[in-house]
Amino acid sequence: MRAVRRTLGWIVALAVITGLGLILWSTLRGRPQDLPWTPLDLGQPIGLMTGRKLNALTQSYPACRAALERAGVRYTALPPRSGEGQCGYSDGVRFTSGGARRIDFAPAGLGVACPVAAALAIWEWNVVQPAAERHFGTKVTSIDHFGSYSCRRIYGRDAGTWSEHSTADAVDIAGFRLGNGTRITVARDWQGDTAKAAFLREVRDGACQLFATTLSPDYNTAHADHFHLDHADRGAMGWRACR
Repeated sequence: MRAVRRTLGWIVALAVITGLGLILWSTLRGRPQDLPWTPLDLGQPIGLMTGRKLNALTQSYPACRAALERAGVRYTALPPRSGEGQCGYSDGVRFTSGGARRIDFAPAGLGVACPVAAALAIWEWNVVQPAAERHFGTKVTSIDHFGSYSCRRIYGRDAGTWSEHSTADAVDIAGFRLGNGTRITVARDWQGDTAKAAFLREVRDGACQLFATTLSPDYNTAHADHFHLDHADRGAMGWRACR
């Protein structure tokens, strides 16, 4: 028992030291986004805790809308929707023109759960646009998508786990259109050593920092033509998937 107590004591001490170190490190660097208890600011660079803070918005629609508004993201709240099983949502939003965002979605009128919208905004500012300028010297003007809300189970099966699409907590990204007219698609440009492939892998990796689940062609053939991005609610310390 003495050895067990000694081991537990060391574990607690290590946890305390680690926590204090994180506080000091984040404070000295002026990065509140690295701390778990600071409020989420969509306008801040991506931090260690940004992804988990975004995921926590699945528990509070008012907090999510407030975060969008503080960041200057214009949106329209969607009316609640219901369906069979767990299908439906009560926290849907649709981006509207103007404000802090610049990228359109095609087809137009994409509606997503509010936490997904918040993550898409950060993804645009911190990942997508910087990557486009780095690889192509221009910005992304539009993102092609395969939709968000779909009342179905995973892979469209008749039984089993419901898809995050069933609550609009997921979006499938098919490609990007640049300001110079260039089009980049996951289906055509994922493979190879081209600038387009490098761009796609960079924006996929960036999405992994923000979404609870990020799936790409590296995962399986079902995702050969799109990125699946979702905010599955797995709890405050839930696991994250990035493939």
